[in-house]
Amino acid sequence: MSTIAKAAQATTLPMIGEAYGGGFVTGITRDPVTGKRSLHITAGAVHELVGKWGEYGVKIEGADSFTDSLANTQAMAAAGSELAAKVLTLNIEGRTDWAIPARDVQELQYRHFKPTTEENWENSRNGDNPHSEPVGQLYSAEDPLQTVHAAFQEGSAEAFRDTWYWSSSQRSADSAFYMHFGDGNQTGYGKGDELRVRPVRSEFID
Repeated sequence: MSTIAKAAQATTLPMIGEAYGGGFVTGITRDPVTGKRSLHITAGAVHELVGKWGEYGVKIEGADSFTDSLANTQAMAAAGSELAAKVLTLNIEGRTDWAIPARDVQELQYRHFKPTTEENWENSRNGDNPHSEPVGQLYSAEDPLQTVHAAFQEGSAEAFRDTWYWSSSQRSADSAFYMHFGDGNQTGYGKGDELRVRPVRSEFID
């Protein structure tokens, strides 16, 4: 793609928080293998689901990507995850490619749509997102702040709840990555526990 074409594309991409593609624009990642950039869209709160990630102690091949939400979710469903299967059946405004967000896609959900005014949890990899554009840095207590998007602020229609949400990125045979949307703590949790999911879909942009 030429420099002129890239500049033109940059001016036409929808903004973070904008209603688009069946949900709300969440951010951009670049795939570490293919180099392709994807625009991610978060579904509205009404489409949240609750369930188990999968079977504790079972390693699922193909559910390890930090950026490819759909591939992870399809692998989960093929291995028998009822939660993943439910997400794959969603049809929102004619879009049927919804998925459980991969780890670094989920980080963008928190970075841009943090519902609370709580301090962020400063430990581990929280905020570290090498695949996002711009690259995500470790959270400080005050960064990110509560989202500027009013619809996603605590108590509003699209707000994430002050609780744990699954990602589709497997951490081990026993656990998968999950994130707390009150303080940004992102770590691993036992696959057999029931947590919330806010679906996403993605579109290649180059």
